[in-house]
Amino acid sequence: MRKWKFPIVILTFLFIILLGVGFWVVFKPNTAIKDQTSIFIPSGSSYDDVLTILSENKILSSTQTFTWLASLMNYNDRTIRPGKYNIKPGMTNRQLIRKLRSGNQDPVKLVLNNIRFLSDLAGKASHYLEVDSLSMLQYLRQPKVFQQYGFDVDNFLTMFIPNTYQIFWTASPQEFVDRMKKEFDTYWNKERLDALETNQLTPTSAYILASIVEKESNYNDEKSRIAGVYLNRLKNGIKLQADPTVVYAMGDFSILRVLHSHLTYDSPYNTYLNEGLPPGPICMPSLQSLEAVIHAEQHDFVYFCAKADNSGAHAFAVTYQEHLRNADAFARWLNERNIK
Repeated sequence: MRKWKFPIVILTFLFIILLGVGFWVVFKPNTAIKDQTSIFIPSGSSYDDVLTILSENKILSSTQTFTWLASLMNYNDRTIRPGKYNIKPGMTNRQLIRKLRSGNQDPVKLVLNNIRFLSDLAGKASHYLEVDSLSMLQYLRQPKVFQQYGFDVDNFLTMFIPNTYQIFWTASPQEFVDRMKKEFDTYWNKERLDALETNQLTPTSAYILASIVEKESNYNDEKSRIAGVYLNRLKNGIKLQADPTVVYAMGDFSILRVLHSHLTYDSPYNTYLNEGLPPGPICMPSLQSLEAVIHAEQHDFVYFCAKADNSGAHAFAVTYQEHLRNADAFARWLNERNIK
C-alpha cells in the first residue's frame, strides 16, 4: 500500500493546483480598465472580431485566460450577440463572458433635436444606432412606412418628439420608428389633446406651428405669446406671413434678413403666399416651443416684430399702424448696421 501513497499525494497536489488555476481563471478580475468602457459588437461579428474589439479597447488583462474560459462556456461564433456593452473595472472572465453571451446589451442615449429634414433625422439616428444613415433614410421615405401611422411625407417628422431616449444600438429602422410612435402617443396624452381642442389644433398642426415659433424666437418666455399671435391670425383668416417659412422654402439658411424679393418665392411653405399652415414642419421644435403652442397665451395681438435693440426679443401690436412703427424702427436699426 505504501508504494501508492506517493503518486496519490502527487495527484492530489496537481488536482489542487488545477483547481486553484481554474478558480483564478474564472473568478479573478480580468479587466485592465480603470473606468467603465463601452464596446460595440456589430451584427455578424465572429469570435475573433470580438477579441479584436476587446484588444483595441484594452479591456483584458489576459486574453489567454479569457479564451480558455470562453471555450468552456461555449462562447463562439454561433453565440456572439451584437450590441453595446458597458464593461466595468473588476469584472471577471466569467462575468464578462456571461454578459456578452447573453446579449444583455446596454442602451444608448439617443438625442433628437436640431432637425429640419428627414435626412437630418436619419443622420442623427444613425449617429447613435448601428444602422447607417442611407438605410435609415430609405426606410423613412417609404410611403408604406409613414402611411401606416397616418402621416404623409411632408408631415412625417411631426411624429418624432424631441427628447433624449434610451434605445438599443442594434435597433432596426422599423424598431426605431415603432419606438418613436410609442413616444408620440405617450406625449400626446389626454391633457395635451384637450388643450389643443380649445384652439382647434391637432398634434400635427400644433407641431407645425411650434416649428415656426421655434425659429421666431430664442426666448422661451415669449414663445407662448408668439403662438397666440399666429393662432389669432389663423382664426381671423389672416396669412401667417412668417419669415422663417420663407427661409425654409428657399432652402437658403444663411439668410439673415428676409426681403420683399424673397416673399414671392413660389412654394407651399411660403406663408406670405399661402393661407394657413404649411404642409409640414420647418424644423423639429423644442419641447418648450411645443408646450408654448399647447398652452398659447390668450390675447389680441395680431402682429409682432423684432425689437430694434439687438436683444432678439419682439414687440407685439394689435393694430397694423402700431406694427408699422415697430417694423420701421427695426428696419432702420438693420440699415444702420448694414445687415442685409
